[in-house]
Amino acid sequence: MPDQPTYPPRPRPGDRIAIVSPGFAGPGAFPLPHELGLRRLREEFGLEPVEYPTTRRLGATPAERAADLHAAFADPTIAAVMATLGGDDQITLVPHLDAALLRAHPKPFFGYSDNTNLLDFLHRQGIVAYHGASVMTQLGRPHAVHPLTAASLRAALFEGGAYELTAATDTGTVQGRWEDPATFDRAPAVEPATGWRWHRPDRVVEGTGWGGNLEILHWMAAADRLRPAAEYAGRVLFLETSEELPSATEVFRMLRNLGERGLLRRFPALLVGRATAWSFDHPHDAEARARYRADQHAAVLRALDAYAPGTMAVLDVDLGHTEPQLVIPYGGLIRVDGPARRITVTY
Repeated sequence: MPDQPTYPPRPRPGDRIAIVSPGFAGPGAFPLPHELGLRRLREEFGLEPVEYPTTRRLGATPAERAADLHAAFADPTIAAVMATLGGDDQITLVPHLDAALLRAHPKPFFGYSDNTNLLDFLHRQGIVAYHGASVMTQLGRPHAVHPLTAASLRAALFEGGAYELTAATDTGTVQGRWEDPATFDRAPAVEPATGWRWHRPDRVVEGTGWGGNLEILHWMAAADRLRPAAEYAGRVLFLETSEELPSATEVFRMLRNLGERGLLRRFPALLVGRATAWSFDHPHDAEARARYRADQHAAVLRALDAYAPGTMAVLDVDLGHTEPQLVIPYGGLIRVDGPARRITVTY
């Protein structure tokens, strides 16, 4: 993997941005948040979204979805690419990707969750991509895009350079159903955020960022899609879990597997996203949400004690399946300053 990946040229207001569904074609099932996200791209960010044939097509094959990605990256009139949503089968798309084509036409790509597959693939081609900011979730958020999310996305899209992350003071909890128009007429429910939690903050670490959704990385490891452990040495690892709410036991076991692979100890710093702690299948109250997050913290620290006792960690960072969400550069520089309690990324 490249030590110094290339930051693709940035879009400017007025440019065209490709909207693709490399995983689940969420807009085909839930058009309301998708249309809202498209409108905000136009009106609030000044970009012109361009959909591709499988963007709303439920059941599109991996080869068809890969063809849309190739078309988006190869089109000289497209300045950036953004995923509509995640999914659960993007791992089947990766073998259809044309690495040479993507290397020849590098563009900023935005997505997270199942898009960890594509983020990692682009990183292997030497292209910095962006973990975060999907059309239906962050841009299609009811009421308004969260101000911290909007500021982070705007900096990643248009400004570049060093950007200090800001810890949220509130976080989203109970969600509305996407098929219900009333969901988008009211502000989402929130609760106070507890801030970042620092573990062994006795040093400053700078390195290129790598990681993503823990469940997807676990699948990638099973499919032998990860590089030899030594190639990750000195990088900043960032991890987060999904709305499927894996148990603390599952989180520990997934981290244990990465530890047994020799991976965890290669990273001098780890950022862990604030765990989403509510879903329609698990409608936790405030006490249960706090307990779920505390159990996950304990699982992460237990794995670090066993496999990476020298690693500095920051828990409850605003990345991944959380609200607000901050964009993390995948393959870009991340500076974790333990003594100053500061995290700075380079977009």
